[in-house]
Amino acid sequence: MARLVVPGVPTPTVPTAAAALGVPVDAILKSLVFLVQGVPRLAIAAGEDRVRYPALAAAWGVTRRQVRMASPDEALAITGYPVGAMPPFGHQRTLPALVDARCAPPGRTIYAGGGSRTALLELQTDELLRVLGTAAGFALADLTQPPTGGTRS
Repeated sequence: MARLVVPGVPTPTVPTAAAALGVPVDAILKSLVFLVQGVPRLAIAAGEDRVRYPALAAAWGVTRRQVRMASPDEALAITGYPVGAMPPFGHQRTLPALVDARCAPPGRTIYAGGGSRTALLELQTDELLRVLGTAAGFALADLTQPPTGGTRS
């Protein structure tokens, strides 16, 4: 089960969403649209960690040059949601997803875009993976590195 949470302030970024809810930044998911040889795909990661293009390319079986992030206008046209509000599912077109393994420990409460920049979707990781699996499918992969290039604690 999932529910919409409206904290009363805009939540378009990971830090603003975490601050509004009083949760750690790694409890906030970001849904990112990439074009792989021109075909839309979704990558889901947590917190402020950066998604690594070589990891995306390897998981999708293409070269790094064949992967690019969709522009905000492209992401809106593909999903029906603006960047900063995009949920991990429920898009106007079903997208196969890669989920960073770090954001999917069983039974954890997570928050993702809720369809507007003032709403978040609260759900358990198990529910996220269940819904993704019944839609276009998903794969777990090690997709991220910390924003400073350091190590995770």
